[in-house]
Amino acid sequence: MDETLALAMDLIRRPSVTPEDGGCQDHIAERLERVGFAIERLRFGAVDNLWAHHGRGEPLFVCLGHTDVVPPGPLGEWTSPPFAPTIRDGLLYGRGAADMKGSVASFVVALSRFVARHPDHPGTVALLLTSDEEGVARDGTVKVLARLAERGERIRYCLVGEPSCGTLFGDTVKHGRRGSLSGDLTIHGVQGHIAYPELCENPISRFAPALAALVDEVWDAGDADFPATRLQFSNIHAGTGADNVIPGTLRALFNLRYGPKTPAPLLRERIEALLARHGLRYTLDWRLSGEPFLTPDGTLRAALQASVQAVTGVTPAFSTGGGTSDGRFVATFGAQVLEFGPLNGSIHKVNEAVVAADLERLTEIYLRTLERTLAM
Repeated sequence: MDETLALAMDLIRRPSVTPEDGGCQDHIAERLERVGFAIERLRFGAVDNLWAHHGRGEPLFVCLGHTDVVPPGPLGEWTSPPFAPTIRDGLLYGRGAADMKGSVASFVVALSRFVARHPDHPGTVALLLTSDEEGVARDGTVKVLARLAERGERIRYCLVGEPSCGTLFGDTVKHGRRGSLSGDLTIHGVQGHIAYPELCENPISRFAPALAALVDEVWDAGDADFPATRLQFSNIHAGTGADNVIPGTLRALFNLRYGPKTPAPLLRERIEALLARHGLRYTLDWRLSGEPFLTPDGTLRAALQASVQAVTGVTPAFSTGGGTSDGRFVATFGAQVLEFGPLNGSIHKVNEAVVAADLERLTEIYLRTLERTLAM
């Protein structure tokens, strides 16, 4: 068994449902400290964060990952226990195998090999891990970055280990992400007996035309780098549980994934105007969890593309699709940010798995990217 696969299995054995770390970061810190990394443990609230770095000065190259995982879901639907890593038919099964303990293991091994080969490398290489990526993301990466900024440490290159590939290992690099804007909408009506609707105001009936209008609205057409903005409802609830009562309120949760063509303030303005046109009485709370970002052609992009091609023989496409990642926090500091990791088809699902052989190849890609970026 190769070194990366063994470490990935060791990490999967440690239950770490967000915001728990399960001892993963301590184990990683011990390994990196043995090969000369300086270790800093940063705990904010209930969240564990690890900052491990080697070298000094600029440029600062950061490998960014997380040790927390989502809940495993129904245990009876797993073919093997989610925190008991199992290899079957060339796949490593376990919660976090793809998202993202496999990538974290590859980072650790790649960084260890890099400093062994290049003990006097230029600049600083670092690993930033949090146990708050799958949760509210308030006490993790964003807090560590604030601490680094206070000390005048500026990240130039950031490689995020999120699972990025679609159908073939090496086929996709994320060179940006869409923004994420969520709305918590309450439609106010008047509760009463269902037999006397003239004495009530049914928020369900009142909201229905606005709901259709929101779903049908064309927000923008996207551009060469970003797909069109989309609005999706994730939850709609109304009612008292009785079949003879018109409810007094309806609550709806929705989210927009958007590019820079239609910024968040304009989206908020358009949605509030649409609700007003329908004469609704409403309360709307907004939550912006990330602005869109894009990393253009540059040193990191060229290094990663060449490394993926050399190891896999595949020329990766560059995409901004998918969800958000902690890379959005690093991008606000002007860093070049790219995301690359294993296949993402099983993430957050029962029987999450990664191709076992891909982890060693991922390690080699990360190592070559470090070397090419820092001109070794």
